[in-house]
Amino acid sequence: MFGIVRPCSHRLGERLKTQWMAHLCGLCLALRGDHGQFARVVTNYDGLLVSVLTEAQAETATGWRRTAGPCPLRGMRTASVAQGEGARLAAAVSLVLASAKVRDHVADGDGLLARRPVAAAARRVARSWGRAGERGGAAVGFDTAVLVDAVDRQVGIEALAGPGTSLLTVTEPTETATAAALAHTAVLAGRPGNAAPLAEAGRLFGRLAHLLDAVEDQAADAASGAWNPLTATGTPRTEARRLADDALHGIRLALRDVEFTDGRLAHLLLAHELGRSVDRAFGTSSCGHAHAPQGAFGPPTGPYAPQGPVDPNAPGNPYGNPFGGEPPRPGKRGFWAGCAVALGLCCTCKACCADEFEGPWSRKKREGWCSDGCGNCDCCETCECCECCECCACDCSC
Repeated sequence: MFGIVRPCSHRLGERLKTQWMAHLCGLCLALRGDHGQFARVVTNYDGLLVSVLTEAQAETATGWRRTAGPCPLRGMRTASVAQGEGARLAAAVSLVLASAKVRDHVADGDGLLARRPVAAAARRVARSWGRAGERGGAAVGFDTAVLVDAVDRQVGIEALAGPGTSLLTVTEPTETATAAALAHTAVLAGRPGNAAPLAEAGRLFGRLAHLLDAVEDQAADAASGAWNPLTATGTPRTEARRLADDALHGIRLALRDVEFTDGRLAHLLLAHELGRSVDRAFGTSSCGHAHAPQGAFGPPTGPYAPQGPVDPNAPGNPYGNPFGGEPPRPGKRGFWAGCAVALGLCCTCKACCADEFEGPWSRKKREGWCSDGCGNCDCCETCECCECCECCACDCSC
């Protein structure tokens, strides 16, 4: 699982958590139903936003849910899951973008993909996913060529980018692709008037996705010698943060112009959880339930606390890295190794039931889908404006 919108389940509340899981399961089952079991590995958190937005605009609630059979990821329980054109569009978009990601890994020779037989197999998988995404998009009236074109242009733009190149030049293809995908949800829902503001929200969401990915991966990319937009263009993190905050503000303004039937989940994900994703990427805040108290496994607190700042790598410091220097940081997994770990997470139900697990490709910490939290969170619960009003009436001040 991957994506930048990763809400803590205890912040969603029971009703919105149920809706969110319905869309996540719906995307997974749409991938399986239309494209086979292996396609389920491209299920991602951001892709389900397409399904969420489609249903949020629909004038009638009938026909958007079905009861799915038992699944290991739900503890062998049945569940009401999203279905229909929104889930199928989300599946098509996820497949096309996953195909592009695999081709990018092959071009870079990452991990096992540096070996010719493995790279050849990965290319076949990428071609298969690309064709499947094209068929799925055509079935719901969406031309995936705009996504493929954006991916192809991205390669050329990155090759030409250097110090002084605007970061927005690098993010433009991603912006174009996400704008087209989100705008089409208005067509599927029968709300053509929503297409323009959703295209704007999608464009800015694509910018944020590209920026946050670059920020989170910058250190690892530097260590491995991989290309990173911030490093390549010489953009400081302060400028990246300014662009991210501007994009977040623009998304909130665009959502006010969208006519929703029930936009509470869409509003919470795009207006509130997306803001937390920005803070998480830049290290300005985090969800408190993910951290142990300082005194539990760190330096002592109270009257026995060390005076002044503590250098975790200082000689003799029993609470720091015993080997000195920077603590070891595991690198990203290759494509096939990540697929193997993803299947293991699914088969053991760890992705669903564990409080926290390691991302199969990125190795970043992820919260289990069904985790209830520990009740020790320093962030607010679902705010009142998300529970009782439409997003156009919310000033996002909570």
